[in-house]
Amino acid sequence: MAETQPVNLWSSPTHALDYLRRADTIPHRTEGEAALLETLPLSTRRILDLGSGSGRLLGLARIDRPNCDAVALDFSPTMLAALRERFGGDPRVAIVEHDLDSPLPAMGSFDAAISSFAIHHVTHERKRSLYEEIYLALNPGGALRNLEHVASPTAALHLEFLKALDTAPEDEDPSNKLLDLQTQLRWLCEIGFQDVDCLWKWRELALIVGTKPE
Repeated sequence: MAETQPVNLWSSPTHALDYLRRADTIPHRTEGEAALLETLPLSTRRILDLGSGSGRLLGLARIDRPNCDAVALDFSPTMLAALRERFGGDPRVAIVEHDLDSPLPAMGSFDAAISSFAIHHVTHERKRSLYEEIYLALNPGGALRNLEHVASPTAALHLEFLKALDTAPEDEDPSNKLLDLQTQLRWLCEIGFQDVDCLWKWRELALIVGTKPE
């Protein structure tokens, strides 16, 4: 029997546009973003935004860091179009078409890597290897700030999360490949990150952080 390939619907314009319509209604999202921005060093000079989407998080990060350079990375045609509309005239932002299922391309080094609800779309094996690639791409002292969708400890808690989002179980995004928070924190420690923690959490939404040693 042929192996079933993991589902990822994000190349579909319909799927991407539906998400953009709902993005501002995700409960407590702004709290998670605020926690991420609060801990992102103002001295950051180069940012990698993984799964940048429409550039929402990167745009917020650059408000207090207008002179930083950035790479916005995504593979959805709809999201890439939104990124070009948002940052196309900004010479400090490079837009790179790339699927996180594949190893990161050579892009130089970064002071920070940020992400918002993107890494949970890759398989668990790829999550770990992606974290390793992020570690290698960071400068000493570089910050990882991943606002992520993680797995609930129990099925009952997962159903409560869906209810809070007014989402029926049958309407869940089949692209989601949710992994528990503890495993991801352990991976970061094993890879070499220090000051690893979850600095904010609401149900299945969590801010995962770590710093590459100086």
